[in-house]
Amino acid sequence: MNLFRVSTAGRSRKIYIHQRVFILSGLFCFLLLPGFLAAQKPFVQKGKASYYADKFEGRKTASGEIYHHSKATAAHPSLPFGTRVKVTNLANNKSTTVRINDRGPFVKGRIIDLSKSAAKKLGYLKEGVATVKIEVLSKTKEESRKKKQ
Repeated sequence: MNLFRVSTAGRSRKIYIHQRVFILSGLFCFLLLPGFLAAQKPFVQKGKASYYADKFEGRKTASGEIYHHSKATAAHPSLPFGTRVKVTNLANNKSTTVRINDRGPFVKGRIIDLSKSAAKKLGYLKEGVATVKIEVLSKTKEESRKKKQ
């Protein structure tokens, strides 16, 4: 039989191998896993960025907000709504911070659609498309609340 003895509070108890594995896996989950998750690299992505056409002014975004070209907002295919992202134009090293409030872009090879004001800050209005790097700065308010609890 695959067992060994453990002494707890003066009593001897038999523990089988499958119980030992369960205990060790529990220790891993509660002691090691949180440190591993905290050590993960932040989200960084490089690719092409475009900006919203004027025809989208005043229309609803996927989050339900109304799009305004004067606000620093963006569309990303997978980042949660409310996520703050630093966007850097790799051609001129200009950067700005935007908040994700929409889904897109829906053009192959593009990673983010910016509001017109954000594109202006990055200096690519005339070109229409720029190579950028995006870095997540903060998560949504909901995710931050869950982390605190």
